Amino acid sequence: MRDLPVISHPDLLVGMETSDDAGVYKLTSDTALVQTLDFFTPIVDDPYQFGRIAAANALSDVYAMGGRPLTAMNIVCFPITDMPKEILKDILRGGLEKIHEANAVLVGGHSVDDQELKYGLSVTGLVHPEKILTNKGVEVGDKLILTKPVGTGIIATAVKGKLASRDAIDTLIDVTSTLNDKPSQIMLEYNVHACTDVTGFGLGGHVLEMARGGHVEIAIYAEKIPIIPEAKEYALMGLIPAGSYATKHFCESMVEAETGVETVLMDLIFDPQTSGGLVIAIAPDQAGAFLHDLQNAGVQSAAIIGEVIAPHSKGKLQII
Repeated sequence: MRDLPVISHPDLLVGMETSDDAGVYKLTSDTALVQTLDFFTPIVDDPYQFGRIAAANALSDVYAMGGRPLTAMNIVCFPITDMPKEILKDILRGGLEKIHEANAVLVGGHSVDDQELKYGLSVTGLVHPEKILTNKGVEVGDKLILTKPVGTGIIATAVKGKLASRDAIDTLIDVTSTLNDKPSQIMLEYNVHACTDVTGFGLGGHVLEMARGGHVEIAIYAEKIPIIPEAKEYALMGLIPAGSYATKHFCESMVEAETGVETVLMDLIFDPQTSGGLVIAIAPDQAGAFLHDLQNAGVQSAAIIGEVIAPHSKGKLQII
């Protein structure tokens, strides 16, 4: 986009500058729109579950900004002459279920006849202009809390290779179809400085974005990261998505890993996630109480996985 004449606006509070999860546009002194769009090809075979996952993934961007979803529009690419229409109906049924769970309203959408099946949502939400959470507000001393386990990209790769167990597939569906609404609501009660959700750039890539946006050095404690057990098993078998290698290569000049960190953990840290958890930077004196509230609300995988350790002009990530 750098060579295109993008026009700024004083009411555009969050744009493309920091690779944030969604854009935010101010309407009034106490109301701003949060806007996002996301869609992708299936990561599971069940069309209904695919719809739920894709919708939860798109809705997550609004939650990551501290907002609440308001309306959604379907985005559909479907090979109408090659697949039964019942498959499309099941996808849309799954998506609608998640939209309703988020207390949002489906207002329409657009479909295209396409040989490659894709589905997702364009979502509009609301947030107070002074309560927006971006990925650049991290402060030295902050603790980082992750709300979902990682490894969904690796399990999805195992699914494509027909190697995933039924238990692994069920876990994949459960993790990726769970909304990030509870942690988003709870974090508004605390002194949270920054937030992002973990998607295609992997945990390491998205935390590095936080470090670069906040001009800080962040440490991730590899052994503290919640991991889907089967994902580690499949990673050791070599079922690593191509995106993991691409992200590691892109980030390597800004990442320093201790020699004792296992290669498989590095693969998991940079595993591209679908509908991953939130990474929340919170004042250290509130981290324990916040984690307790998350777990009491059913966010059982939530864990403190790192901290902001020092200022850094360009941003740096340490993996310990």
